[in-house]
Amino acid sequence: MKKPLFVSLALAGLSGLSVAHATVITENFINNPAQDGWRTSGNTNLFQWNSTNQNLEVTWDSSQPNSYFYHPLGTILAKDDDFSLAFDIQISDAIATGFFELAVGFLNFENATNSNFARGTGNDSANLAEFNYFPDTGWGPTLSSTMTDTNSIFDFLEDFVGLDSGVTYHVILTHPAGAVFFDGQVFINGQLYSALPVSYPSTNFTDFRLDTIAVSSYTATNDPWGDSLLAHGTVANFVVTVPPPPVQNLIGSFSNAAWRVQFLSRSNWLYTLQRTTNLISWNDVSITGGNGTNLFLSDVNAPVDKSFYRIRANRP
Repeated sequence: MKKPLFVSLALAGLSGLSVAHATVITENFINNPAQDGWRTSGNTNLFQWNSTNQNLEVTWDSSQPNSYFYHPLGTILAKDDDFSLAFDIQISDAIATGFFELAVGFLNFENATNSNFARGTGNDSANLAEFNYFPDTGWGPTLSSTMTDTNSIFDFLEDFVGLDSGVTYHVILTHPAGAVFFDGQVFINGQLYSALPVSYPSTNFTDFRLDTIAVSSYTATNDPWGDSLLAHGTVANFVVTVPPPPVQNLIGSFSNAAWRVQFLSRSNWLYTLQRTTNLISWNDVSITGGNGTNLFLSDVNAPVDKSFYRIRANRP
């Protein structure tokens, strides 16, 4: 008899709790975040865990390459999803030339680590949903929540206020399903400081694909206007709310001598049952779109010997 083994991908790292059609991910930096699946890309020295103060010490240095302290979400966010981000931020100092930002938010990791990604120019920075702070360089400071689509088209909200040194701000960013803005609120000691009231919509914003939460230090080496930023501060107390993983309640069994998997799907996802006999090369055996209910995918032509299976979930 053939011996099937099902292999699936799951949300890893951060503590997560599935609640009422959403997954809540938290990070309070009590423990080493590396043990919770946080990683760094670029200049790793820009991000240091402070175990005493239970926060992440950050240097946003535009003279360095694009650098990220990040964690995969375990899902892919699009415009039709509800999701949100909350965190604390405190700035110690910030020196800027021209107009350059520090950032905390969501990104597409493949895009953000591509050699062509250029947040400083804005022309090649697709798939972002983030909080930005632009220090005052003579025109006044700016806070903003920025979104870019798959074509690097921008929509953003902003307010012409800054972040005072040594003050802890609590930031809440919310994306309602279908929206082209990342709604933002900034609080001090529980009191609203800014609701980012000024909007700049685009007439041709399309859709986005986000798969990572990150503290982002962007490079200015490709900025044609000579803008730059050097800032120091801390971030803490992340609360990320995203839709549940695309594959849930996974069950594998035989049905009429055919190997079949059953799972709870999500709409607007494409699911592929894949098979291998050597864990090296995988073959597609069944493909269907998600519908928000239970799906059944079967392998009606399984080999006689043992096989291994997995579900591949893609966001078209």
